[in-house]
Amino acid sequence: MTDTAELLETVYTPDSQMRSPGLLLRAMVRDVWASRELSWRLFVRDVSAQYRQSLLGVLWAFVPPIVTSIIFIVLQSRRVVDFGETPISYPVYVLVGNILWQLFTESLNAPLKSVTAAKSLLVKINFPREALIVSAVYLVLFNLGIKLIVIAVIFVIFGVPLSWGLLLAPIAILMLMMLGIGLGLLLTPIGMLYTDVATSLPIIVSLAFFVTPVVYTPPQSFPFSLIAIVNPVSPLLIAARDLLTQGIVENIVPFAVVSVLTILLTLVAWVIYRVALPIIIERMSA
Repeated sequence: MTDTAELLETVYTPDSQMRSPGLLLRAMVRDVWASRELSWRLFVRDVSAQYRQSLLGVLWAFVPPIVTSIIFIVLQSRRVVDFGETPISYPVYVLVGNILWQLFTESLNAPLKSVTAAKSLLVKINFPREALIVSAVYLVLFNLGIKLIVIAVIFVIFGVPLSWGLLLAPIAILMLMMLGIGLGLLLTPIGMLYTDVATSLPIIVSLAFFVTPVVYTPPQSFPFSLIAIVNPVSPLLIAARDLLTQGIVENIVPFAVVSVLTILLTLVAWVIYRVALPIIIERMSA
């Protein structure tokens, strides 16, 4: 099999003149398929680089949400703050919520991080740009697999009963991941031009954490109830947590609406990424 360097040197001719949406979509899918081996090689390289010089290794995939959860569990148990009653045990509620939130934030950061790391390659070598995004998705899925193991351990420790609704949880989890990827794709072209995006993103994510029902139940009184309505992350995270822990989705309409909008957002963001990236690369190499 060819190595990563040889795959990168493969001649690639983008369809820059395509104006038909149907032809454009076909070309996009074709490039994803054509870059499948390169995407995998990049993913293996990124995983190796991520854990090569790390003492804790894969533990970093779930240590942050567990530490954050412990802080809120202690605050709740000591009545420093009162998050109210939760439909399940609060430790399970907050642990699962934080793990799902980390999945979203990793998905949000993945496209910009992947493309920025390959900036020198983009200027020198012509290859399907989708390979960078697919490899980033692979990395998010890899970390998701570790998180699901942690959730399973949490369920065993706290005796969370399993239900048939658990089988639908992957749909909500993938929608949450797709929302992060879609938003990340929108930010990537701007982030490549201005470092302010990468600098401000952690601050925005930290603020968004507190307006998303990760460690508390969705507020019922106005105007705080808007947290679960206006914030697009809320319906997906709530649905994923409910399906994992209770096997049901109490508010299916917001979840369905946001899921449809997430799919549309991801497609639009993909097109913008595909169109904008060659222009940005040309500007960087000028």
